[in-house]
Amino acid sequence: MTSNHDKQLRSPVGFSRRTLIQTGYSSLAGIGLTSMLAGRSKAAETESPAVGSSRAKQIVIVFLTGAASHHDTFDMKPDAPAEIRGEFNPVSTSVSRIQICEHLPHLAQRADRYAVVRTLSHKDNNHLMSTHHVLTGHFQPGAFFDKVASRDDWPCYSSGLGFLRPRHDGIPSGVNLPTFLLQGPLTWPGQHAGFLGPKFDPWQIKGDPQKPDFKVDSLTLSPGIDVSRLDRRQALLDEVNTQQRQLGQAAEATRLTDDQQLAFSILTSSRLAQAFELNRETDSVRDRYGRHTTGQSLLVARRLIEVGVPVVQVNIGAAQTWDNHGNIFPTLKDRLLPPLDQGVAGLLDDLCDTGRLDETLVLMLGEFGRTPKINAGKGRDHWGPCFFGFFAGGGVQGGQVIGRSDDIGAYPVTSAYSPDDVGATVYKLLGIPPEAEVHDRLGRPSRLNSGNVIEPLFG
Repeated sequence: MTSNHDKQLRSPVGFSRRTLIQTGYSSLAGIGLTSMLAGRSKAAETESPAVGSSRAKQIVIVFLTGAASHHDTFDMKPDAPAEIRGEFNPVSTSVSRIQICEHLPHLAQRADRYAVVRTLSHKDNNHLMSTHHVLTGHFQPGAFFDKVASRDDWPCYSSGLGFLRPRHDGIPSGVNLPTFLLQGPLTWPGQHAGFLGPKFDPWQIKGDPQKPDFKVDSLTLSPGIDVSRLDRRQALLDEVNTQQRQLGQAAEATRLTDDQQLAFSILTSSRLAQAFELNRETDSVRDRYGRHTTGQSLLVARRLIEVGVPVVQVNIGAAQTWDNHGNIFPTLKDRLLPPLDQGVAGLLDDLCDTGRLDETLVLMLGEFGRTPKINAGKGRDHWGPCFFGFFAGGGVQGGQVIGRSDDIGAYPVTSAYSPDDVGATVYKLLGIPPEAEVHDRLGRPSRLNSGNVIEPLFG
């Protein structure tokens, strides 16, 4: 049976719907921000100190939903039998000892800027469970095959950050774009705050940034509303809130007033809204990323981190786009790899040119790898025991490959790293101690993350 929460997650509105405890107030204001702003926490006001040599101020997660084949991208096996090595050839990169797929020429030229971990590993082969594991750094509670998102899940990285380091400046802790991962009745876990509650959910943007009419309506004033009229409505809201306090509902009224002030702060400041206005970029910059959904979504991600959003997740494709059980080679060659190659290379160039690469981690991975042996449909099936992760910026030492898989890319032969370790690395770079304490819906304390930082990434 589909829960009400899952119905909320399927909303066609650009941002995911939240608990509507302030509906009356937002209607009075004539603005559509309540689902984003409800209940910003007052807890954990003090920022956690940076951990170790943390350098990243923000993280861009490039998520290859469905799971890209490591054999045909960043861990090729040219000496393996034909049924293992596939149809693609490796090419040399800007780093002499590293080779990657011939259909990633732009990234081959920039190998000195990133590190590839070839020994990510876990025990699952299910999309939903594995997506939760990769995007939260935790195994899904009560996991079973195709267990959909629930409020018992662990929080995604932006939600963990938002809980431990709440902010009140109108900038969200996380934004996911350009799609929400669901298929039929299945809502992918790992996309929201889980047991921390909806007030820590990242903003969900649904829209194609390459289209001329792309906009985020929830950050646009309603027709006929201007800043001066908002000021007058603010005065009316102040009066209503005064009445609320007189009615003895001080605690709730205070929280609602804070949310309203945050909404007005966003709408009367162009900084966040302008991040979505790609027409402000030159044609040359937009062309650098590529005039396709992948490239323009990555450009939006760069603009969001520039205005202070600390975690941006770009889903490359809808749910299971990279789930290539059949015809994998023409699909990768003609449809998936070229825009990914151009878009990620454009992002790395842009971050490097603007001096932001050192403070921005770019993390690219899927939920698992693909089987070594090509199946009868000329595709590859699910494979959790071995897959790759791509890390650039944020203090990562580029030009290196970490770990080695066996001769057919089935299992690690050097140290394996779990999604828990990816999570520990992400949190460390964001200045959050992985051992920080969070509480579930019953108030029970838990360690935020139990993995270990992938230290070789940092030299």
